[in-house]
Amino acid sequence: MKETSRIRKIAFVGDHLPRKCGIATFTSDLLAAVANAHPQSQCFSVSVNDVKGGYEYPEVVRFEIEEQDLSSYLRAADFLNISNVDIVCLQHEFGIFGGPAGGHILAFLRELRMPVVTTLHTVLREPRADQRRVMRELISLSTRVVVMTERGRQMLQDIYEAPPAKIDLIAHGIPDVGFVDPTYFKDQFGVEGKVVLLTFGLLSPNKGIECVLNALPGILAEFPDVVYIVLGATHPNELREHGEAYRLSLEILAKKNKVEKNVIFYNRFVDLENLKEFIGAADLYITPYLNEAQITSGTLAYTFGAGKAVVSTPYWHAAELLAEDRGVLVPFGDSEAIAREVTGLLKDDTRRHAIRKNAYRIGREMIWSNVAQLYMRSFELSRLEGAALSRKSLVTKTLDQRPRELPELKLNHLSRMTDSTGVFQHAIFSVPNFSEGYCTDDNARAFILAVLLGELGEESERVRTIATTCAAFLHHAFDANTKRFHNHMSFDRRWLDDHGSEDCQGRALWALGIGVGRSPSRGFQMMAGQLFALALPAFTEFTSPRAWAFGLIGIHEYLRRLSGDSLVNQTREMLTSRLMELFRRSAKLDWCWFEEELSYDNAKLAHALILSGHATGQPAVFERGVQALRWLTELQVSEKDHFRPIGSNGFYRRDGLRANFDQQPIEAQATVSACLEAYRATSDVWWYEQAQRAFDWFIGWNDLGLELYSPESGGCGDGLHVDRVNANQGAESTLAFLLSLAEMRLAQNMVTSFKEPIAIGA
Repeated sequence: MKETSRIRKIAFVGDHLPRKCGIATFTSDLLAAVANAHPQSQCFSVSVNDVKGGYEYPEVVRFEIEEQDLSSYLRAADFLNISNVDIVCLQHEFGIFGGPAGGHILAFLRELRMPVVTTLHTVLREPRADQRRVMRELISLSTRVVVMTERGRQMLQDIYEAPPAKIDLIAHGIPDVGFVDPTYFKDQFGVEGKVVLLTFGLLSPNKGIECVLNALPGILAEFPDVVYIVLGATHPNELREHGEAYRLSLEILAKKNKVEKNVIFYNRFVDLENLKEFIGAADLYITPYLNEAQITSGTLAYTFGAGKAVVSTPYWHAAELLAEDRGVLVPFGDSEAIAREVTGLLKDDTRRHAIRKNAYRIGREMIWSNVAQLYMRSFELSRLEGAALSRKSLVTKTLDQRPRELPELKLNHLSRMTDSTGVFQHAIFSVPNFSEGYCTDDNARAFILAVLLGELGEESERVRTIATTCAAFLHHAFDANTKRFHNHMSFDRRWLDDHGSEDCQGRALWALGIGVGRSPSRGFQMMAGQLFALALPAFTEFTSPRAWAFGLIGIHEYLRRLSGDSLVNQTREMLTSRLMELFRRSAKLDWCWFEEELSYDNAKLAHALILSGHATGQPAVFERGVQALRWLTELQVSEKDHFRPIGSNGFYRRDGLRANFDQQPIEAQATVSACLEAYRATSDVWWYEQAQRAFDWFIGWNDLGLELYSPESGGCGDGLHVDRVNANQGAESTLAFLLSLAEMRLAQNMVTSFKEPIAIGA
């Protein structure tokens, strides 16, 4: 094959060193092995960045993808198509790609014109619905898929219905090392004359290191010269979220068990040459992982292939690799079993060396040079199969077939409108208006925006500051005596009201629900949950339909995480019934609405019924929401087919004259949000097109053909008058645009990832 291969250019897509993760190491090693075994093939990497600015990559990395930026996946696909790549070798694990369950990678695959061989580093036995959907589409879009264990192959067929003929079983590659005595390497680490136990890999709580530390006293009682080496930096995700708390807890445990003199932590990510020396010095290797659902372990493969006796918990890869006297398995979390098996192996040299030899012999099949040949065989099969595929057209997609390029997200103006107290309510052009202070309504909106931006991967210090500031404002606004939120605060931080309107209470509850249901921050979840519980009872007394609607949306978000809360469920039922009764009394054939007048934030009423009806399985509620939203949406389309919201200069009373101006950004935002919810619930593309139509109002497709959104600052004009845009860029308007943009991006991620991009030129 090496002489006859027609494959001239191979792109390896995944993480790449110096990023610190197992996928990066695997991708780098596989690329190097294939390039070395097949020098006639040009091999390069397309790497995914999880941090702003990426990494100092070697020259072999030719293109970089920003993890959460959908457009960068599409640009990468264009780059590979233009570069005439013959084969793409994709490394897949859910945690390394952006979008819902890593779905951005599907958008990338749909654009490629060449065969794709996908290596599955994770195969979940009990996937969530979105993970199952991603995996099945990933298998469908791949010409061939590679798994590293027999169990992985069987799970692909049983759980994901993958065609057996499409699956290749190729073991995890390992470096080619000699079968040597550990004594040869021990002096390099100052452990000569010691018995060395080793665990290596990126450190995180699921590794179960504490189980070995609890086993050490029993091991040392019989073998006092044992040293346990834990090699590896803390996993970057663990480090970002919790710092070195896990490593510190292990150090404290070692001191508590009085084994600190026999434990060595090497807190670093080592290169391959150093790693081989650490492995060489080990007498026994231990993987005490706590979860069986691990289909592949690179650390296990490396040490097994080096001929080390391994003691491991029976996670999937270990259970398969260590069978038939190639290692020793112990129950999960069982320190006594670890101590028993380690001491047993140290006492029985004959058995230990037999296990080593069995492992080393099997390991010869796993060295990178062999693995490279097997991958090349898979590439050749993919090339032959890919030539017959009709699913990948060679025709460049026209504008209406590609996803709409949304405006760039800019938070410059919102940041100017925010100080250490909160978001200012109004602006004089683009300058904050201090004299009119702050309001809870806008701080609630800004907090919701910050959480949505987090879902989009926008986790900058600016976003975190806005989230924290607005959460603090909401907490301060709540009056524990009245169980209501203040709304208006002066620049000198004095509340100007006893409490805000019912609608203000609704928006605050909506924000708190988002904090509970969507925020990844435990602190936000707890603070929001406590306030939510205190604020909810007042809703039974409210008469404002919009307050009910905002409250229902907040309840829906809250129940994402805490669905068993009976009081919240009862309140949802009560508010839903009130909206349904309101619709029943008011709606007629020519006026399909909840009230006798269309005023402000109109679409939120229908939005609340769509959400609640869909979530609770009540078709009548859901259909009323869809019916009302369709009527409102069709009413707000002009003769020229653009969005024309009900104007605030008189609104629109039944049998009266409709006000066409002043058009408010809040109406466009409410329509975008409600139509996207209808699209998610029905999968009817018409709703997506209506959301796009309403969004386009901000960027010039309106009665005057003028942009309200400022692409320079991210601010938005306060309305569309009969002859001009209101040049003041207040918080409500700016947040209306930014919320619309965030929701459109989240929806576009879903649309582009999970199906052929739809035409959105409405």
